[in-house]
Amino acid sequence: MESVPPRLYGGTERVVSHLTEELIGLGHDVTLFASGDSITSAALVSCATVALRLDPNVIDPIPYYMLMLDRVRRQAAEFDILHFHIDYLHFPLFRYLAGRTVTTLHGRQDLPDIKPIFLGFDDMPLVSISGAQRSRVANANFAATIHHGLPLNLMQPNFEPRGGYLAFIGRISPEKRPDRAIAIARNLGIPIKIAAKVDRVDEAYFNERIAPLIGDGVQFIGEINEQNKTAFLGEAIGLLFPIDWPEPFGLVMIEAMACGTPVLAFRCGSVPEIVDEGVSGMIVETIEEAIAAVPRLLAMDRRAVRKQFEVRFSSARMARDYVLLYRRMLRGIGADTTETKITDAPPLNTVEVEAMN
Repeated sequence: MESVPPRLYGGTERVVSHLTEELIGLGHDVTLFASGDSITSAALVSCATVALRLDPNVIDPIPYYMLMLDRVRRQAAEFDILHFHIDYLHFPLFRYLAGRTVTTLHGRQDLPDIKPIFLGFDDMPLVSISGAQRSRVANANFAATIHHGLPLNLMQPNFEPRGGYLAFIGRISPEKRPDRAIAIARNLGIPIKIAAKVDRVDEAYFNERIAPLIGDGVQFIGEINEQNKTAFLGEAIGLLFPIDWPEPFGLVMIEAMACGTPVLAFRCGSVPEIVDEGVSGMIVETIEEAIAAVPRLLAMDRRAVRKQFEVRFSSARMARDYVLLYRRMLRGIGADTTETKITDAPPLNTVEVEAMN
């Protein structure tokens, strides 16, 4: 649906891009199956001329999935590992190669229709992006939990922000709760800037619930690109992440940490795994708790926030974790592991299959 990396919104595609570049940096041969407008150091197999979301002629994305998967199938013998990021659409076609496949799940896994898929294809190795995500389908064939990461030089930290505002970034939707963010900021008399995209399915929610709140210290910026994101998050005095759903990971949290910006998040999904309370942010359960926690949030050491990002959430660490998993898969070891180091060995040939989520 998006290019790799995406021009604007697109967490999955951004992670795929960072992983691809880090694997190449480690000496591996990578082929990326994605839209033709992707920018990558890998060998690119174009599966659509432009990102499907940006093509007004595309109504149904499924035919493009099928064409992409057929291309991967025809080239499968060229690769040691097939790494998929498209949920479970490839399961029937690639089950005969299950031992050479890895599927990273990027979305929520608590919906009832998902469980039969993982039970029916219990030989397909899965990667969760948080422990909270995998807990929803605990009996599925998880090979590892690997947190996302970002390049250390992607977003420059700002230890002396001058923006004087709280930030909300991502996507306007009921489960992301921008209304909570606005309520917190307004109660404290602190300006809030909202940089978020509005999908067609969420236009009614935006028009009815959020648009009337814009103004009087609430600024809606809209969707922003990677270049503008660093300045937006870096100048913010804090990030509000007031979600109301089982967040699988929450890439925006580590993007804020990379800028040295502390995170105030609600205790849902992956949040307790990502935010180190009192170090990189604060975790709350109600709007009242959030309002009370903001003064402590703003007093946090932004250098310590950035350091925590560097220690835990680099894309180099993410890539090493995946390489360790690839090697285990090729040795036929399917059990989960918490190892984070890899041993020196000849490079693998890997394939990245881009997500169309």
